[in-house]
Amino acid sequence: MKTKLQVLVGSGDRIMLLTLPFLIVGLILNILFPSFFRVGGPSAAVKVISIVLLIPGVAIWLWSVVQILTRVPRKELITDGPYALVKHPLYTSVGLLVLPWVGLLLNTWLGVLIGLVLYVASRIFAPEEEKGLSGAFGAAWDDYCRRVKVPWL
Repeated sequence: MKTKLQVLVGSGDRIMLLTLPFLIVGLILNILFPSFFRVGGPSAAVKVISIVLLIPGVAIWLWSVVQILTRVPRKELITDGPYALVKHPLYTSVGLLVLPWVGLLLNTWLGVLIGLVLYVASRIFAPEEEKGLSGAFGAAWDDYCRRVKVPWL
């Protein structure tokens, strides 16, 4: 039987355990060899693009967190909001829209690497999480999978 915390976390603990070594090594290397990680400023164009993508990324992440915290404890399948677009908007937004662009704003491409590692880790663990959701929600899960806009993201 899963605890309430395990239900809320889903695959997040395994995703972070896989991502953490890359983050630690990356941060150490970034401190030791900062010139290798610099993106050159960032330029005004990179700043604008970063902010334009970061704003919806943070909004989607926050929206996803609120939905998880309010609906998962009630054992509800979340199919609206960001979940209508992708199956795992929390992981997708952090991995593709938050970490990379924060990194570039901080003049390091390390955020891009860590974001990609986190996203790949989420894709590795997604099938197990989705199997549990299928078992818990049955036909409602299958219907959701058919309706989600970008199921592969």
